[in-house]
Amino acid sequence: MNLYLDLAAATPLSDPMKAYLTSLLDLYGNPSSLHSAGKPVRQLLSEARQSVADFIHATPDDITFTPSGSAANTLAVKGLTSENPQVNPYEVFCSPTAHKSMQKACASCLCHTPLQVTPVGRIDLSYLDKLLTQHTNLKPLVCIEAASSEIGTIQNVREIGSVVHRHHGILVVDATGYLPSFPIDMSLWKHDVDILTFSGHKLRALKGVGVLWKHAHLTLTPLIYGTQERGLIGGTENVLGIASLGKAAADYDYSSVTSKSRDYVYEFVTKNIPDCYPVGAPIPSKDRLPHNLYLCFKGVEGESLMILLTMNGIHVSTGSACNSRNLSASAALLAIGMDEDDVHSCIRLTFSGKETKKELDAVCAQLKQCVTTLRRMNTLET
Repeated sequence: MNLYLDLAAATPLSDPMKAYLTSLLDLYGNPSSLHSAGKPVRQLLSEARQSVADFIHATPDDITFTPSGSAANTLAVKGLTSENPQVNPYEVFCSPTAHKSMQKACASCLCHTPLQVTPVGRIDLSYLDKLLTQHTNLKPLVCIEAASSEIGTIQNVREIGSVVHRHHGILVVDATGYLPSFPIDMSLWKHDVDILTFSGHKLRALKGVGVLWKHAHLTLTPLIYGTQERGLIGGTENVLGIASLGKAAADYDYSSVTSKSRDYVYEFVTKNIPDCYPVGAPIPSKDRLPHNLYLCFKGVEGESLMILLTMNGIHVSTGSACNSRNLSASAALLAIGMDEDDVHSCIRLTFSGKETKKELDAVCAQLKQCVTTLRRMNTLET
């Protein structure tokens, strides 16, 4: 068996996508060139920009392509703030369950204050309102994730935006984890969100391409100096990556998004594996991503469980891919107040929804067997 259950980290390319990208390999011109070889490549980028704009119900002029979702997050935060305290207009507030790129960009700012989340990982709106009321010297710049790719919790973006704008602030939203499961309509969200970012490789596009949407009235300092992407991200564009995102956006099918695979495995686990519980919003719940199953198996090292499952052909993770090489405790798990004895006992399974019953039964059987084996080994060691 070779079953990939880490869709929150990256998604495979479809056969039509592979055929489409192969058809573009002879378009060697530089999109900035004015001669005939550059024209079709320039047109390709324009069509991709329109496709992505249509995907989130925006206008092409508000779309900036970036080298990744992390680059988009960095551009959003550092493009607004300044290292010079004499001219910096913002105090930055960041969700502790946000992607590491957003957390680190915010932490690098002159004035940075972390937000608080509830035990399931939702932004504490009362605390946010109180915090913004107390901090009145600078304009608030609030940075959050629309949904956590790690623990699966969905934020109420529009309510958060209402609080932020009541205090005359700016709201930056990383939608990378949210957009693969739920459509976004920026014609509605633009009243609450000032900047939106997301990554392409969670939408079945190539890795190495991201998007930043912003209100036209906002001015950002460039992340990479040059002339491309309205001067915000200089350098010759990643044409294949951008084209793949344009096609992925045009072909994306939300009707195939389902929680059936997740719920099937979760039901088995709760009935057959003791001392196990879900991390994040309840299952089932409208506040949780439908494909996300983040579980704590008490007394089991998550990394060891992941390795055992991988040896049996089932590929899962211990959390966000950006944290996979770091053995320190997950910031998200610490932020929700998880028991310190449990923070290293978790694995994340994220499903496509197209898994067969035979495959899911194999996942269930292997989970039970591997957890039992590891717990038995721990007992013998002690």
